[in-house]
Amino acid sequence: MRPARPAPARPAPASTATGRRPRARYPRTSFLIAAARDASAVLRAYEEKPDGLLAVSADVTRPEQPAAAAESGLKEFGRIDVVVNNAGHGLVGAIEETSDEAARALFDVNVFGVLNTLRATLPTLRAQRSGHVVNIGSVGGFATAPAAGLYGASKFALEGVSEALHGEPAPLGVRVTIVEPGGFRTDFLSASSLRVEPAAIEDYALGAGPVREAPARNDGRRPGDPAKAARAVVDVTEAAEPPLRLQLGADAVERVETKQDLVRRELDRWRHVALSTGVGEDAR
Repeated sequence: MRPARPAPARPAPASTATGRRPRARYPRTSFLIAAARDASAVLRAYEEKPDGLLAVSADVTRPEQPAAAAESGLKEFGRIDVVVNNAGHGLVGAIEETSDEAARALFDVNVFGVLNTLRATLPTLRAQRSGHVVNIGSVGGFATAPAAGLYGASKFALEGVSEALHGEPAPLGVRVTIVEPGGFRTDFLSASSLRVEPAAIEDYALGAGPVREAPARNDGRRPGDPAKAARAVVDVTEAAEPPLRLQLGADAVERVETKQDLVRRELDRWRHVALSTGVGEDAR
């Protein structure tokens, strides 16, 4: 710990979007405010509670609870330096098959839960004139797929929030990064983190069926190491010039590059149409 400044306090919703792996090491000189729906789940993850860990219960869908968690952290540690928004869950189902209830519940956590946490913590970062917000998105928020459309939409929304937020507090010294993980060996594909809507419409068997069947086939077999992902997130918060977007995993890099290539090809193919719509342009 540097005597001129308290060690960084890092509030982090401890369970979810990348799976329940809050154990991945954080710097020993840091304090960690780990918020979960049930704080006892955090404590169970650490057989021996490390120094500097504050476990708090917080349901991110209830605005007063992230606010109370942030207040507890400030009372305990005196500052907040890094905010990691990791709470979230998945949803599989064709767009038309997905119920209104399932879609709203997804957005309540994946989008509005993040907004609640940001409102609870940004005032502190602004007052400090320093800090780093890390939103855990998904490569599915950059390039989605059939049967993952609503989940992708929630992560696309997080991309938009993060991109705008990146510029808003930047003059105050507050940084923002959105992490776009690919597949990691966490419990994200288990029933505790992923909801699969019933296959109600036969017409979508071919278009959505393969993705619907993938979680059971891939659970525990995905290529990413969650401990390495967590280390990468910690490292980016310590970088002199952190990125706006950070892809994690070779599969994430491949999906981003594939979409970029597709967008470029379509833009080139339809450029003449795009450029023909200005005032005074001759119709062709």
